[in-house]
Amino acid sequence: MTEQLTARDFATSQEVRWCPGCGDYAILKAVTKALADVGSKPESTVFVSGIGCASRFPYYVETYGFHTIHGRAPAVATGLKLANPDLDVWVVTGDGDGLSIGGNHLLHTLRRNVGLKILLFNNEIYGLTKGQYSPTSRTGTVSPSSPAGSIDTPVSPGQFALGAGGKFFARAIDTDKAGLGDVLRQAHAFDGASFTEIFQNCIVYNEDVFAAFTDRKNAANTQLHLKNGEPMLFGDNDGKGIRFNPDSYALEVIDATESPADVLVHDESNAVLARLLIDLQLPVALGVIYRQPAEPFEQAFYAHHPTRMQRTRSVADFIKGPNSWTVEQK
Repeated sequence: MTEQLTARDFATSQEVRWCPGCGDYAILKAVTKALADVGSKPESTVFVSGIGCASRFPYYVETYGFHTIHGRAPAVATGLKLANPDLDVWVVTGDGDGLSIGGNHLLHTLRRNVGLKILLFNNEIYGLTKGQYSPTSRTGTVSPSSPAGSIDTPVSPGQFALGAGGKFFARAIDTDKAGLGDVLRQAHAFDGASFTEIFQNCIVYNEDVFAAFTDRKNAANTQLHLKNGEPMLFGDNDGKGIRFNPDSYALEVIDATESPADVLVHDESNAVLARLLIDLQLPVALGVIYRQPAEPFEQAFYAHHPTRMQRTRSVADFIKGPNSWTVEQK
């Protein structure tokens, strides 16, 4: 009988070096606990990261890990998954690394539905390079690279994921221990590319940017925790609900005690509903917003290539073959 591992078994001896109070600490604890909860094995688990504060993650998890180059983590992780589909491959990225220089790689990973567990730490700022505005920074954000305020329209990670053809999108808050843990377990269980946006507080360069909905004193009224097949209720004693307004084609908050029949029931498979939930400002939708099972890319790949990438030719054969050429000096 295999011994059940604990979160401590996935913690390394490396000194964790993030700024004191950084939300990454809470995420790290949630991930190591989730790995233990789902029965992951260190020898068959890999964390791949790019560049940024979040990308130090592979050093702090007692598994295999690759700290790659800026924005290329999805590409490296795709190669790993194709080379060995039995590996449990996680990608850790940030809003800058994943949605700026890495946006192209992330897009194709999602549209192909490669079996990766992608975690995007969104703090709406470039933290490692001292606070420049990022692709998710709000219009008007003042930073060293936008001293007069950013004029860019921010990228919505959720809309990006669905627009790319992603099959799983979820949201969580770094310090929401229960909510984040539940989302991580569901993301791990999804057979395909699961994409999770984690609202992460950068206490140095963008502190409390999410305070409007993460402040625990008012969380009941600013957070909508979604459960598939259950009514969209929130607020004190679940007194508020979400309904669809046919005039504005948008979601709106109603008094659930007065119009209980109008409260929407969450359907994870409804892409139109998912887009509306992503755009909902307050309350902010959390949990699994969209899930649509589909064949993972690696399964389709091996069905098309039954040799399972077995080497059939040597490098020498390739060089001597018809697809090479010789450059002659004049």
